Amino acid sequence: MDSLAAYQVLRAPRHETLRVRGIDIHLTRWGPPPSGSQPPIVLLHGWLDAGPTFQFLVDALRRDWPLVAPDWRGFGRSQWPQEGYWFPDYLGDLDALLDELSPAMPARLVGHSMGGNIACTYAGVRPERVRCVVDLEGFGLARTSPEQAPGRLRKWLNQLKAEPARKEYASFDELAGVIHFRYPRFSAAQAAFVAAAWGRLEDGGRVRLAGDPRHHWVNPVLYKREDTEACWRELRAPLLMVVGEESDHMPKLGADGTPEAFRALFPHVEFARVAGAGHMLHIERPELVAPLVESFLDAH
Repeated sequence: MDSLAAYQVLRAPRHETLRVRGIDIHLTRWGPPPSGSQPPIVLLHGWLDAGPTFQFLVDALRRDWPLVAPDWRGFGRSQWPQEGYWFPDYLGDLDALLDELSPAMPARLVGHSMGGNIACTYAGVRPERVRCVVDLEGFGLARTSPEQAPGRLRKWLNQLKAEPARKEYASFDELAGVIHFRYPRFSAAQAAFVAAAWGRLEDGGRVRLAGDPRHHWVNPVLYKREDTEACWRELRAPLLMVVGEESDHMPKLGADGTPEAFRALFPHVEFARVAGAGHMLHIERPELVAPLVESFLDAH
């Protein structure tokens, strides 16, 4: 990578691997170890992302908190399960992780996108295990209809017979350039850092994405927003939803993507908006997201 674009880490990460439900899960830790008075803050990344990219948010925090970011199964440096990917497994993995990371006390969850959806669902299903939730741009998916099922199943069956394509790049610099093009609000240093988190150097010097390409396969089971919302309604922990003002993820949901719709599900929810940020707000504007997260954690 271009040394001129190198991101200067302020809080050094530590890495470890934890065996969870038969899968090796990679963990990134920052700050002091958790204690009886300070349970861990668990940072849950989004789809196609990885735990280490919370580095920018971590560096922007005022205090040293006990932080841990797992790579979900099949992402980052975590193991790829042979049987594929099913959303309930993320809940099972989180449940097992919390048994190891915070066995005696409810944990504090900060989730981005898919990680925010998992955090809110888990907090509804296991309310006694969650102290508070910060949801960064995790709004769920659009509603589906039964008529979509036959086509979805056909596509899934066809994908099972195909070799999943792995994207390949000549170097980390090339991958960083692709990331910078896709996320123009990232600085060059951030794009290079994210490339190192998302890529893996292969024999021969080529770089491939570290995540399992099967994540791009369709799920044969239709997403049912009604089921997700039923779980969300049972969330009792304090909840902060953080929205990027330039993100289109919430508006894409139509009537389901309004503050009023979310207040109907979470009457106690607090909203915060981040100027100049899109969906990847924790990377694009960490200096604005961190004070919101920290203030909420201080209060709960």
